Amino acid sequence: MIDPFGRHITYLRVSVTDRCDFRCVYCMAEDMTFLPKADVLSLEELERLCSAFVRRGVRKLRMTGGEPLVRKNVMSLFRGLGRHLDNGALDELTLTTNGSQLARYARELAGIGVRRVNVSLDTLDREKFREITRWGDLDQVMRGLDAAQQAGLHVKINTVALRGVNDSEFDDLIRFSHGRGMDLVLIEVMPMGEIGGENRLEQYLPLSLARTEIARHFTLTESDYRTGGPARYFTVEETGGRLGFITPLTHNFCESCNRVRLTCTGTLYMCLGQEDAADLRAPLRASESDDLLDQAIDEAIARKPKGHDFVIDRRHTAPAVRRHMSVTGG
Repeated sequence: MIDPFGRHITYLRVSVTDRCDFRCVYCMAEDMTFLPKADVLSLEELERLCSAFVRRGVRKLRMTGGEPLVRKNVMSLFRGLGRHLDNGALDELTLTTNGSQLARYARELAGIGVRRVNVSLDTLDREKFREITRWGDLDQVMRGLDAAQQAGLHVKINTVALRGVNDSEFDDLIRFSHGRGMDLVLIEVMPMGEIGGENRLEQYLPLSLARTEIARHFTLTESDYRTGGPARYFTVEETGGRLGFITPLTHNFCESCNRVRLTCTGTLYMCLGQEDAADLRAPLRASESDDLLDQAIDEAIARKPKGHDFVIDRRHTAPAVRRHMSVTGG
């Protein structure tokens, strides 16, 4: 699959549910209204959709949410997709998680062939963690990290940089992550969906500032390490670990975008920061053959835009897109 700008689409991110057991302040409102279950694809339908993309050249699948591990029987989806790892059609099957359910599922994920997981962790302070996630338990996440590493999974910590909230913790997060052999990636707040009383302009911290502050205490050497995602990596010389930056606002990464995102309702978003989308549920359900589905996928890829339009400043405090990150697939 090649888009209008010559980019090969080899990476599919799939939101298996919009539901989550946290309510992070930059992601969703506390009183979220989630999708009716009748609108959500079955796990069998999600497997068929993912397999269609694998057949057409996707080499990396990432399961996201919401929180993917809260969906009932979700491991059957991982087991079904694991066959593509076994036959060589897929290079990587992975997930992004808040870590709350990892203690329960880490060993099974490793047995299926998952080798890496991304865990969202924005602070090491228990009280602050509860404030950011509204409902989360830091100790539960730490048990999940232990279980993941004991199962042999490589862990990458994803931290959303929040001005005045965790911007004093980056050094501690580097030492914590690298001390356990985990990569750390800092991410700028993205203007997606209404989040209640929180103000994204107040939350937003340009990572150019964060990098300058970190460089006062650590030596950062640019690295050519890549995982197929948008992070730009540096080696922290004092720890030997990797530090990544995802900067959709201060320096977007659209020129090399190889990703599309599938929601749990079968809607395909060709760009995280644009509203244009394609309905894959209708062609999926219209025929047992994949001919209509393949045609719909081709038409969607042909509409993939050059880039997103994310802006946060005093004139742009409203969401750039109405949907929440949890709907789109991380």
